[in-house]
Amino acid sequence: MGETTRHTIGDVTLNYRIDGSGSIPLVCIHGVGSRLEAWENVVRHLGNDFVIMTFDLRGHGRSSRVKGRYEIDDFVDETLALADKTGFETFNLAGFSLGGMIAQRLALTHQKRLLKLVLLSTVAGRTPDERSRVLERLETLRNGQPAQHHDASLSRWLTEDFQRENPKIIKKLRQFDSENDHDCYAAAYRVLAETDFGGFLDQIRKPTLIVTGEDDQGSNPRMAEYMHARIPNSELNILPGLRHSILIEAPELVANTMRAFLLKEEEHA
Repeated sequence: MGETTRHTIGDVTLNYRIDGSGSIPLVCIHGVGSRLEAWENVVRHLGNDFVIMTFDLRGHGRSSRVKGRYEIDDFVDETLALADKTGFETFNLAGFSLGGMIAQRLALTHQKRLLKLVLLSTVAGRTPDERSRVLERLETLRNGQPAQHHDASLSRWLTEDFQRENPKIIKKLRQFDSENDHDCYAAAYRVLAETDFGGFLDQIRKPTLIVTGEDDQGSNPRMAEYMHARIPNSELNILPGLRHSILIEAPELVANTMRAFLLKEEEHA
């Protein structure tokens, strides 16, 4: 994997990395409380076909620990600024969870920059009960610590078999989570909890792939089907037996699913 570098945008310095020997540009956005390393194994499988930018969102990883309220357009603007920095005039965009919500917003506001869109384990069209549950998790996070949130969330993210068989990965995830800044984590989680573009999805006119785990409780198959029904020219893929963290538990499957979609669309372009 390539070395990371840093780029300053206003008062925010973002940590990012370029990987791959291919020629097709792909930007990948991680989820809340995560970092660019979440994409490593997916990127490894895509590197022959794509040139891939991954980065740490503000408040995450080795990017600036910005305090205060975050807005989704902060994330969108910073994604575009990094794309400009790396020479990605137009690009494919993949977002996981919160990253998928950022990707939805970017597709709605800067559609001309996009070639294709991949929405992984992300959210739209929450029911009142689903909104209530995520807001409860936000309140718990605000009153606790990221490590406690991690422990409570682990079985929503990964199957028990994967947890049992991969103690080194679980230890690494726990370490990364313990390094999160509590205020930054909560600021980003608020964006995840309070944002929903369900009513606007029919305005997305780029080819879109929607993927989620069959047993994902938060970004559930009902939401994936909701997005598929509203985004014209979209494809839906529900991954059997998986929960939320498909980048970690099934990176090769995710990469192959993305590649088949993105390269097929390239041939049709």
